[in-house]
Formats: sequence, structure tokens, C-alpha cells
Amino acid sequence: MTSVRTARKPAKVRKGTSGLLWIALFKLFKATLLIAVGIGAHNLLHRDVAETVLHWVDILRVDPENRFIHRLLTRIFAVTPAQLKAASAGTFVYAALLLTEGLGLLLRKRWAEYFTIITTALLIPLEVYEISRHVTFAKFVVLVVNVAIVIYLIAHVRATKGGRGK
Repeated sequence: MTSVRTARKPAKVRKGTSGLLWIALFKLFKATLLIAVGIGAHNLLHRDVAETVLHWVDILRVDPENRFIHRLLTRIFAVTPAQLKAASAGTFVYAALLLTEGLGLLLRKRWAEYFTIITTALLIPLEVYEISRHVTFAKFVVLVVNVAIVIYLIAHVRATKGGRGK
């Protein structure tokens, strides 16, 4: 006798998961960029920063006398090894936070939704402070995106409350 096996139904895809996917990919992208910046800052610890920066200015054929480039170079040359070490460590910690959020959201874990709401919302006052010190388009966009992420995730958590207990 042969038994007839019933076909398994495909896993039900939850409503609204495309938003979670985009947020997860955004967080993972930011984490990847921060890891690259952290590695770059760490590598500069053991080199002459001025020489390295001037080498890249030469390769990129940037005019060091340009007022924007000159201002940037002045700030870079003032960075101490202790500041580089702190920046590198902070960058890796923030990248780890973003990786945790991104991977948790990608795996559709409920805790990641709450974790992302809390961590993103806690950084919004810092972003507002930074904008109040110096307004730039990039800072404004980051603020708007992070506020949108928090609002979306709160609405998503409320809409799916009781739907799963992971």
C-alpha cells in the first residue's frame, strides 16, 4: 500500500513584511558602511594621517586650496590618535547595533521590531540636536527616515499584536 502524502501549504507571508525587509536592508547597508569607516579609522592609527590624506588628495586630483577641501583637511590634520581610536571603537559598536537590528528584522523576529523602535527613537533627539547646531540636507533626510521607521514599526507592531510570540 502506498500512502498519499498531502502537499504542504507554503508558509503564510505576513502582511506588511516588505516594509520590514526595506528597513532591514537599510540597517544592514548602514552597518556595512560603518564597518568600512571603522576599519579605515583603525588603519589610520598606525600611519601618518597627514601623509595618507595628502596622498589621497593627490590621487583624486582634488584642489587642496579649495576652501571646502582646505577646511576638511584642517579638521582631519587636527585628529589625534586617541580620537581615531575612540571613533573606530564607537563606529564598530554602532555597526554591531545596526547589524543586530537588521538581521533581527530580516529574520522577522518580534524582539527586533521592538529593539529597532527603541534604539532608533533614542537617537532622534541626538539627530535633532545635530541639526540645531548645523542644518544640512543629509542630516535632515536621516532624521526624516528614522522618524518614518519608528512610526512604521510602531504601526506594524500594533497591527500584528498577538499575531505571533517570537
